[in-house]
Amino acid sequence: MESKNKFWKGALVGALLTTLAGLVIVGMSLGIFLIGRAAIDGKDQAAESARAENQEGNLDINRIVAKIQTIQSVIDKYYLFDEDTKNVEDWIYKGMLYGLEDPYTVYYTADEYEKLVEDTAGEYCGIGVMVSQSATTGIITVTKVFEGTPGAEAGMLPGDLIYKVGDQEVTGMDLELVVKDHIKGAEGTSVTVTVLRPDTGAYIDMAMERRQITVPTVEHEMLADNIGYISVSQFDTVTAGQFKNAIDDLEKQGMEKLIVDLRNNPGGVVDAVVSMLDYILPDDLVIEGDPNLVRTKKNKTLLVYMADKYGEGEQYYASDGHKVDVPIAVLVNGQSASASEVFSGALKAYDKAKLVGTKTFGKGIVQTLFPLDHGTAIKMTVAHYYTPSGFDLHGKGLEPDVAVDLKEDLKTKIKIEHSEDNQLAEAIKALNENR
Repeated sequence: MESKNKFWKGALVGALLTTLAGLVIVGMSLGIFLIGRAAIDGKDQAAESARAENQEGNLDINRIVAKIQTIQSVIDKYYLFDEDTKNVEDWIYKGMLYGLEDPYTVYYTADEYEKLVEDTAGEYCGIGVMVSQSATTGIITVTKVFEGTPGAEAGMLPGDLIYKVGDQEVTGMDLELVVKDHIKGAEGTSVTVTVLRPDTGAYIDMAMERRQITVPTVEHEMLADNIGYISVSQFDTVTAGQFKNAIDDLEKQGMEKLIVDLRNNPGGVVDAVVSMLDYILPDDLVIEGDPNLVRTKKNKTLLVYMADKYGEGEQYYASDGHKVDVPIAVLVNGQSASASEVFSGALKAYDKAKLVGTKTFGKGIVQTLFPLDHGTAIKMTVAHYYTPSGFDLHGKGLEPDVAVDLKEDLKTKIKIEHSEDNQLAEAIKALNENR
């Protein structure tokens, strides 16, 4: 009971704070980190050595090693039980990164890393819900429940707070590991998720059977008055192709205006969002008076750029020769994060779209995976990313051009019909106004 009371107090605090630590679809790994960067190579080592000479406050490694040896000698001489040396070593590394106080920087054991890098192809075995986590309280919240999935059939609702999975309390655990180690599993196996429903204060045990879930990342249709509508649930490896096909199909149907719905979209693969922006924007846009023009190429549309602690990083430009020349509105909310903000921020910077809804999440930092020895790895925050106008949205989010909150009675619905969606209605209204 005491544990539940502490959890509920944390839930109240978390409800007041809108900062979220990361968003994932249950059973999938998302976030705008760049996968595949090898451990620092020889060229990087030389650069790091030069930089290290100019850095102050580095850890005293010799002193730390000596202290660890002293502690180990005490363990060897006095510890009553058997020591799991592998586990102890893993927690030394975990503690080192935890001390950075960055919820996005994590050490992964070999088993954890193997699970993390599983393919994010939009298909997985799980329960079919999307969740987010508060960086302040560690509380995990359901943000979306997909129709026809075990989660929906068990009665899970957006806004439910995940308290336990099986017998394991998950508040404060790394979200990706909660998903990989506890919620996701083999097809046909059972899992019980205990949620706290904030509006009633009730704890509800939901028993489910995991099954294969296929979630289309892009859905589209033509609305009245030749307004194209595209919903993007996450930016996955397959999303850019699905998005381009949706654009092509709507254009064939005579699309005159476009709404892109990124509400509750947690982000994903940076290459996907860059490719989608490239398909929409012409190749030769320049923002007049941009203080960051030094980063741009002449007559090339800058889509997003990144800068590490030394001011260095990747820049991404439009180059495919394709553009979508119709008025655009983008639907966003507080769970539109990361790659969703890259997409929205670029269109906003070039005045190519109106943002409609509520302020976005505000995740403007990049994580990279560094593989280590014995199959382990670390995920570390390495850079900020900026919109083409030079705006650093981290911790701020993007303010909508048309601010409108979703009706209260719609916030816990699994599926919202277009006819009752007041934010969609405002997006249509914005498109019909003179720009």
